[in-house]
This record gives sequence, structure tokens and C-alpha cells, in this order.
Amino acid sequence: MNVHVGTSGWSYPAGQGTWNGLFYPATRSTRAGKGRFDELRYYGEHFDTVEVNSTFYGQPRAEIAADWVRRTPAGFVFSLKLYQKFTHPKMFRETALRSAPGSTGALLDLLARVTPSDIDDFRAGIEPIAAAGKLGALLAQFPPSFTRTDASLEYLARLLRAFGGYPVAVELRHRSWSDAVGDTLGLLNGFQAAWVQIDEPKFRFSIRQNQLPNITGFYYMRLHGRNAAQWWRHDTRDDRYNYLYSAEELKEFSGTAAAAGELVKKAYLYTNNHFSAKSVVNAVMLKAQLGQPIEGAYPPALVDRYPEIRDLVSTAAPQATESRRHGARLI
Repeated sequence: MNVHVGTSGWSYPAGQGTWNGLFYPATRSTRAGKGRFDELRYYGEHFDTVEVNSTFYGQPRAEIAADWVRRTPAGFVFSLKLYQKFTHPKMFRETALRSAPGSTGALLDLLARVTPSDIDDFRAGIEPIAAAGKLGALLAQFPPSFTRTDASLEYLARLLRAFGGYPVAVELRHRSWSDAVGDTLGLLNGFQAAWVQIDEPKFRFSIRQNQLPNITGFYYMRLHGRNAAQWWRHDTRDDRYNYLYSAEELKEFSGTAAAAGELVKKAYLYTNNHFSAKSVVNAVMLKAQLGQPIEGAYPPALVDRYPEIRDLVSTAAPQATESRRHGARLI
């Protein structure tokens, strides 16, 4: 069964939902070299895949991607979010305005402003991962505001064409895409792109899906949590992901992933309910339900907080490991 289970992101160092003190040590040296805790190396001792968030906030850099390759074991794979300029033009625009106050709208125009050089920069930035055979998929995560229109269909086709040759998974959240399921599948299947199956709180406009794979190349599922009360109204963005799936709730997804794994070459299952390392806990539970070995030792603090995994894992305090590079930019 070729099902890879991991979390969305591996570094959450700040805020109430930090992983520090749960999955990672409570305090970490900020100095390079001896005694610095290497989060990615430690994460790779427990899971064989991760979904990278940092490539959404900035174009990937080849030297950093090469460093990730060195710090992870053989067989580890990265799935990488596409840069926000490709999928979230409003967010990109706001970020650009913060970094360049006074810029005009014409200078920061939306989706139509994606250029061939933007595509080339992203491809060049992830090349070390692809060359090492550690690329799982590229995730094109669109917001709920990305509705099905002639313009959005045309843009999505253009984006998929631009990233031809890579396995691309497309996350669509607005119901207009599932209401026209035949047309949506026709577009995605034509480019051999996986339709990301998602679990999240359902609202009137939320997409409806059957969790089945749409292509044989690979399958991609993301679990965002079911914190409906804080999904739209929250103090911080991370609050919406403050949800722990029960073992019973997870059976639906482990069963689906297992079935999909028999139909496709590879399946990826990522937990995005990252608040206070809940995604780590649920990923462990999913691996157990899939009959996969639970690798690595887990911190006693995590097990004490989440007794759901007490009988599934071995425990040991995480030890400081020397990172090859340092600085938040590596995360």
C-alpha cells in the first residue's frame, strides 16, 4: 500500500498553537551550530512526507530546497504549495502593497499578471527536490472565492499547462466546481491533475466531493479539521485549525486512503489541523489505522496532552541535533 501520511507544514514556532513544548523542545537555540535543534530532521524520523507551506509565501530557492533534501532520509517526499501569486492574487496583492506602500493597482494586477518568469522561478527553485526524486506533488490551493467561470477555467488550464510534467493536485473549495462536476473532471483529467479531496466545515457554498480518485497517477487528500465555530470568525488565522479528529472520525479517511491506494500509484494524506500539534497526533492515528509502522519516539509532553496516542507510540524526549544551516528562512 503506497499511502504517504504526513502533516501540512512542520514548523509552528509561535502563538498559542505552537508545536514547541509538544512535538519539539519548548525552547530552542537560535544560534547556528552545536546544540541547535533541527526540526525537519526530527520530523523526518517520524513521517515520510510533508506538505510545504513556505513555498506559498515566497518563491522557493534552490539552495534551501537542496538543504531540505540533505536533511531528510531516503524515501522522504515533499509536496509543495504553489506560490500565492498563482492561486491567491488578492493575498499576493496585499503582501506586495505592504512591502511597497504606494504601489498602484495596475502594477500589482491579479491573475493575468502571472508571467512565464514566475513559472520558471518556481520550477528552478524546486529542481533540487525533483532531481533527488523527493517530489510528491505540487499543490494548487485555491480560495473559496475562486468560483467556476469561463475566466477561471481558462486560467486553471493555463496554470496546469505551465506546470506540465509535474504531478499537480488542485484544491477547489467553492461549490460551483462540484455542481459542474463533469466539466471540472474533464479539465483536471485532461492534464492528469488530481482533484484534492478535502474535509472541512461545510457551508452552503462549500464544495461537495465523493473522496474518490479521479486519475490513476496519484491521490491527494487534506484534512483541515471541523472547527466550524471559528472557521470564519477567529482571533488568529490558526484558530480555525484548532480541532482534533477522533479515532472514529478518522476511520472514514484511513479507509478511503487505503482503498484509493489500491487504485493509484501513490496516495498522499495530509493533516492540516496543525494547532498545538493536533495534526501530528491525527497523522499518527491515521498511520496506525492503515497498519503502518509508527516510527520514531514521541515526546512525553505530546503523549500527556493527547492520550489518544499513548498506546500507539514509544516515548523519549527530543534531543538537540545540529542543523546544517540556520535561520527561520529554512523552515
